[in-house]
Amino acid sequence: MAEVADFLLEPWRSGITSRALVEIALLALAAGPLGCWVVLYGLSYSAESLAHALFPGLVVASLAGLPLEAGALLGVAVAAPAIALSGRLPGIGADAGIAVAVTSLLGLGALLALSPETPRAVGELLFGDVLGVTDGELLLAAGLALATLAALALAHGRLLVVGFDRASARAFGARPHTADLVLLGLVGAFTVIAVQALGNLLILALLVGPAASARLLTDRLPPMMGIAAALALLAGTAGLYLSYYADTAAGASIAAAVVAFHLVVSAAAPGTRGAAAAAHA
Repeated sequence: MAEVADFLLEPWRSGITSRALVEIALLALAAGPLGCWVVLYGLSYSAESLAHALFPGLVVASLAGLPLEAGALLGVAVAAPAIALSGRLPGIGADAGIAVAVTSLLGLGALLALSPETPRAVGELLFGDVLGVTDGELLLAAGLALATLAALALAHGRLLVVGFDRASARAFGARPHTADLVLLGLVGAFTVIAVQALGNLLILALLVGPAASARLLTDRLPPMMGIAAALALLAGTAGLYLSYYADTAAGASIAAAVVAFHLVVSAAAPGTRGAAAAAHA
């Protein structure tokens, strides 16, 4: 028993890993409820596109010596309208237009990252460094979690109406496009805060993966949100254990744990539940 206890407690005796766990817990608190709405609204592709398209902003921040959060904010400011406009281009379709915009911005970021003046490794920009979060970044994550939960609580009724019946939502005073923008705005805020820990490519793993798993386990929205947050925290903890004992990259290890949890849940609860989650919330 002493050996088991030592195995379980050893990673958290370091301030680096314990601070990383606090960061993941705060991000999970926001990712659980927000991810459920993203999954139920079918906005996973748009959220992923937004996260990937802000890569040039991260590189610019690195070149200018600014915090990655500032670069993410710049990237979102450029990527969000680019994605919105490209999705409305006639003749090529919304998905194709968004794909063109995202790949163009990601390619631009890759070209900028080849500059010898870039002080950060490209891998850190893409995959983050959850073991390097500071106390200030923990405060930002705490603020994000509280702000996200407050915003979702305020918008819950309208989001529920749109999720239940998008076609008739206007008759009940809810605007579907406004609901989409609110969710994407919150995804943008989550991306800005989480980019330091998880990087450009792994943010959506924590946001969408646990929510997709939770949807397979329940068809009621409040429990789904709680399960998603718990799964995000469990996957984050498992990923940090894997990183500590296998000496692997922490962010990639967390993403791998998210995928593993989803495969286990999919095997245990085959089929897609939760299609009427909003209706029963």
